[in-house]
Amino acid sequence: MSKTVDARFKIGDFAVCPGHGVGQLIDIEERLIGAEKKYFFIIKVISNGMTVMVPTSSENGIRALVGENEISKVFEVLKNHDVSVDNSTWNRRYRDYMTKIKTGSLIEIADVLRALFLLKNQKSLSFGEKKMLDQCRELLAQEISISQGGVKKEVVQNIDSCFDSKGP
Repeated sequence: MSKTVDARFKIGDFAVCPGHGVGQLIDIEERLIGAEKKYFFIIKVISNGMTVMVPTSSENGIRALVGENEISKVFEVLKNHDVSVDNSTWNRRYRDYMTKIKTGSLIEIADVLRALFLLKNQKSLSFGEKKMLDQCRELLAQEISISQGGVKKEVVQNIDSCFDSKGP
């Protein structure tokens, strides 16, 4: 079995599994599915230690960590509070936000986090929305800290500082 099935990633690399967060590629396995050989990335998710199998052929199965340019865009989104707050029902918001989180895009996750923080200033969040706010903060902080080689606690403080006052 070749460990270089996909030139984008090699064992030991960090990658993002949309919906799960950052993980480390620990192996590439070959499996026989029916009569066909398929290859899978084996990724250990950092936040919870869960192991995920992702087909190497999947276009949006995993992605590389973001670079500085996208990190800057994330903080631009978080600091821009001049947006309208979604006042639809909490379950409708929750579905819409989950769809954005599952894309794995840090920009989309930052948009959800900003919306929840701004909504929190107007009214109390549902239990599910509070958990989602924490999840978004965690996903952003984890990827940014690993990408920059920084300390996650400091990244969380930088994210939270975008919402310390009413304005950016």
